[in-house]
Amino acid sequence: MDAKTYFRLSLMMFLEFFVWGAWFVTLGTHLGSIGFTGSQIGYTYLMNNIAAIISPFFVGMVADRYFASQKVMGVLHLLGGVILYLAADITTVGWLVFGLLLYNLAYMPTLALVNAVSFHQMKSPDAEFPRVRVWGTIGWIAAGLTITLIQFKFFADVEKSSLPLKMAAIASVVMGLYSFTLPDTPPQNVGKEITAGEVLGIKALRLMKERSFFIFVLCSLLISIPLAFYYNFTNLFLNDLGMQGVAGKQSMGQMSEVIFMILMPFFFVRLGVKKMLLVGMLAWVARYALFANGNLGASVWMLYAGILLHGVCFDFFFVTGQIYTDRKASKDIRASAQGFIALITYGVGIGLGSLVSGYVVDAFTVNGTKDWRMIWYIPAAFAAVVALFFALMFKDKPSGKTGNALQENQ
Repeated sequence: MDAKTYFRLSLMMFLEFFVWGAWFVTLGTHLGSIGFTGSQIGYTYLMNNIAAIISPFFVGMVADRYFASQKVMGVLHLLGGVILYLAADITTVGWLVFGLLLYNLAYMPTLALVNAVSFHQMKSPDAEFPRVRVWGTIGWIAAGLTITLIQFKFFADVEKSSLPLKMAAIASVVMGLYSFTLPDTPPQNVGKEITAGEVLGIKALRLMKERSFFIFVLCSLLISIPLAFYYNFTNLFLNDLGMQGVAGKQSMGQMSEVIFMILMPFFFVRLGVKKMLLVGMLAWVARYALFANGNLGASVWMLYAGILLHGVCFDFFFVTGQIYTDRKASKDIRASAQGFIALITYGVGIGLGSLVSGYVVDAFTVNGTKDWRMIWYIPAAFAAVVALFFALMFKDKPSGKTGNALQENQ
């Protein structure tokens, strides 16, 4: 991959995740400011999870069979940008939820499409893709810092307003127009019959016959439920405490994600897959315990520590899980296995978490005041139980591959 292609793909990744980071982080705070209850906020975030479940069907059965990836991506981003801009100022629960469902149905398929465009241009994806993908994380960070800059310089209540949604909509239109300039990525499955089972990764179900993989999948589903509390309510929580520049400060989590991604090979050799996954689960317990006890006084360090734990929470669990799945699956079902794990975690697990988190927030809200201490203890306790179950029940057997750090120190 030459320098020009690297720049074009990196800019694509930057814009792709700038769009997502611009609206996703502050949405809960905006919804709370216009009168949404916790459960209504949970239902709104659920639209993202529903779209995550549906989008593989669109990509696998339509986009990847009939149209060039960059053109589909361009149309979806233009359409999504218009929908999001129109939905931004809606305050009626039903219509706003419906508008964000339509938007997410347009956006979520583009996550797979940017990867398709990237891989098609690469000669050595294993070495080249991480250098491109990291610009997506930088884009997410840039979105948070931009919102905080607006807050400090121009508009103090920006996180409560619809401005981040409009900012994401404009960025989506820019991304849509830029997509048509990207290198051509023709459909990869022209003439092939793709079944729903293949899209959902049903072939990977045969891996469930192995006890260790079944425990891994079950725990992946369960641990994803408390994860939704962080994604849906952290921004609202920190704003309720009175913290300033929350969106920018939350981006420190993505910064730590980059650092721990670099350090992962070091930890793999010393810990192995079971301990890596367990540390990732326990990091969520620690994060929520820190949030439950943090404040803007002497314990403010707890709030920042909880944010900075994102690198461990995400990399040690999600990335390790993806690598473990890759090692367990044979080559013919590897893609199906990854799709299946994504469906279990980002779709079903976090989707359930969006519903549960909303009802928990409502249960501990009295006369408009939220008992955040108790709200955070609920997912902390849930994650602790899942981690204990995983520690006792997961006993993986080496696959026989040599030189595989994932199989060591089990």
